[in-house]
Amino acid sequence: MLPRLAAGPQVPGGTPRQIARRDRTTEVVPERPKSIEGTRAKLKRLVELDILIEIDTDSFARKQ
Repeated sequence: MLPRLAAGPQVPGGTPRQIARRDRTTEVVPERPKSIEGTRAKLKRLVELDILIEIDTDSFARKQ
């Protein structure tokens, strides 16, 4: 059995092991799910076909 080493100085944010564990469990969440992006792309196509108008960013209305 290996001898235990004395605890080193505390690092802001936790011990190196705690920081590594937190970094492993942190996932990058996409800004929008794929289903929303697909719907947005369809709406953009309808804008190109002059069926809809884009009032604001990501805000669509039917053209009259």
